[in-house]
Amino acid sequence: MDAQQVSKGFDLANPGDAVAMTELARRAYAHYIPIINAVPVPMTADYAAHIRQDDVWVLRSGTSLAASLVLIRHPDHLLIESIAVDPEEQGKGRGRQLLDWARRRAADFGLSEIRLYTNVLMTENRAWYQRAGFAETHEEQRGDKRIVHMRLIL
Repeated sequence: MDAQQVSKGFDLANPGDAVAMTELARRAYAHYIPIINAVPVPMTADYAAHIRQDDVWVLRSGTSLAASLVLIRHPDHLLIESIAVDPEEQGKGRGRQLLDWARRRAADFGLSEIRLYTNVLMTENRAWYQRAGFAETHEEQRGDKRIVHMRLIL
């Protein structure tokens, strides 16, 4: 499938989406600040750079973004750098759509593994990814954050 194609409501992000992606990430991750006692990485990401360099997709809801997905292609795996779902869109299967799209993109690239990482204190995220088939591989300290790495073999 050509990455430029629109499929299942997904649009390849364009430079004009960068500001909206930043705002989406702020809304989606703000509730984690008191849990991890820090600002989650997706809230401070340079989405304009991701759009230029990586495989970045959005789901639109009217004139706003319902969700976004930042994928980074590596030689042996696809990294989910971030998933953000607008709080008003949560519980509607948007996250599952994003994971399914990541699986599709990995297949498009001929990759058989998807990796991601999340903060160890984001227990809801960890459990959600595990229910989706991801396994935790190891933990790591990154600056002021303790993260857990996860992978899905396709």
